[in-house]
Amino acid sequence: MPIAVSGLAELELVLGHEFRDPRWLLQALTHSSRIPERTADDSPGDNEKLEFLGDAVLELLVSEELVRTFPDWREGQLSKSRSRLVNAASLCIAAQTIGLGKHLRLSRGEEKTGGRSKSAILADAYEAVVAAIYLDGGLDAARRFVRKSLIEGALTAAADALGRPDHKSALQELLQARGMPPCNYRVVDESGPDHEKTFCVEVRITTEIAAAGTGKTKKEAEQAAAVAALQQLCAVDEGREPKS
Repeated sequence: MPIAVSGLAELELVLGHEFRDPRWLLQALTHSSRIPERTADDSPGDNEKLEFLGDAVLELLVSEELVRTFPDWREGQLSKSRSRLVNAASLCIAAQTIGLGKHLRLSRGEEKTGGRSKSAILADAYEAVVAAIYLDGGLDAARRFVRKSLIEGALTAAADALGRPDHKSALQELLQARGMPPCNYRVVDESGPDHEKTFCVEVRITTEIAAAGTGKTKKEAEQAAAVAALQQLCAVDEGREPKS
């Protein structure tokens, strides 16, 4: 039976790929909730398998782009940067940017509960679309789409942030490994004019261990505080008195 593709031509223009077999795109847009209510114009299957494949294709393409763009980076930097690009939040933003939500095939119940704007559904659909393009047009077609919709803007706007060590995550991972409670950050001081403020942030781990850091932004100050806390934990490990 022919698959109706009315309404998908607009999305194809946004994706930059005209499908030879539109059924791949239709399946990528079909949420599992739709299957019990599907009509003759719907895909016979949902997008979960395409989501699985799209995740693998994204990992490959983003890894490839990072290695090419940052040839001096070590494996750890590349891995963390890839994780920040290929996560639910990033994929949701990419899906929203191309207006994917309005094209989704959802159940009536999912529609009523705002499924078109749910981050998990959008992120999954984005992965499924990547897989659909890959299956229909090959790796080069998928590469063009991912580069345009996800990679280029992220690398241009945040290359420095991607490469910067994430000391807050490192601190949290260390605390978890030691069975210690999570730390808390709070701004303890702000100085300077509004256009050039300096923030001081304190991170407290236990009643005995606290550290502070400064920066031009709150995030920068939190990273500095995390570095100081890591140094104190190392000092404790080595039998030295931690700095207050």
